[in-house]
Amino acid sequence: MTAAKDRLRLWLRLLKVVRGIETELREKLRRDHNTTLPRFDVMSALSRHPDGLKMSELSGVLRVSNGNVTGIADRLSDEGLVERIAVPGDRRAMRLRLTAAGLAEFADQAAAHETWINDVLSGISPEEARAMAGRLQAFADAARTAQETRQKDSADA
Repeated sequence: MTAAKDRLRLWLRLLKVVRGIETELREKLRRDHNTTLPRFDVMSALSRHPDGLKMSELSGVLRVSNGNVTGIADRLSDEGLVERIAVPGDRRAMRLRLTAAGLAEFADQAAAHETWINDVLSGISPEEARAMAGRLQAFADAARTAQETRQKDSADA
């Protein structure tokens, strides 16, 4: 087997594992918390930024378009889980921040999420998990560097 085929097989297995876990998470979030994975992701991003994020910043953190975030933000705001705060000096921009209710709701969801992930990956020892996470981070760093090099080379051409 060639190196390319080995890497393709690895990619397909990674996808299969991630998609399987994601499907289970989506179902548990829906069933146990009446929410969706994209809503969970928005609340998670906002929980890591207590001062809030502008929509463009939130989109960047989540690596999705502003349009993908707007509807979710609107619904979270309507439910009192997120508040919109005017950005001084920029009349058009709004900063999104979790409310106290949003922080409490996300804390419940995050605790359940951690338990689910721990259960689904229980066959992996903590040492293996750290080693695998380190390898994946090194791969992600190398891939990002390679992409930046390709972009620079194409811009210079």
